Amino acid sequence: MNRVSNTPVTRRRRKKVLKQAKGYFGSKHKLFKTAKEQVMRSLSYAYADKYGIRYSQFIRLLTLAQVKINRKQLSEMAIHQPQHFDILVNKVQNP
Repeated sequence: MNRVSNTPVTRRRRKKVLKQAKGYFGSKHKLFKTAKEQVMRSLSYAYADKYGIRYSQFIRLLTLAQVKINRKQLSEMAIHQPQHFDILVNKVQNP
């Protein structure tokens, strides 16, 4: 009996990766293997190069600076008011 390799779960996973790879150059948006590699690399770059500080360090510096703001407020600020969030990050990094 042949092995079935096109199950609905597999297809959904592949379509999700190819949807994330939309707009990439060459085979990186067509072929699953290269698209997966490029998406993983892009996500790691997007995470690492975001604000130049790790989340745990940022939270620790916020508590040391006695800034009373919770994580939900921080995330809303980062999404809707990125310029204010950058000011906060700079204030905490350079006291």
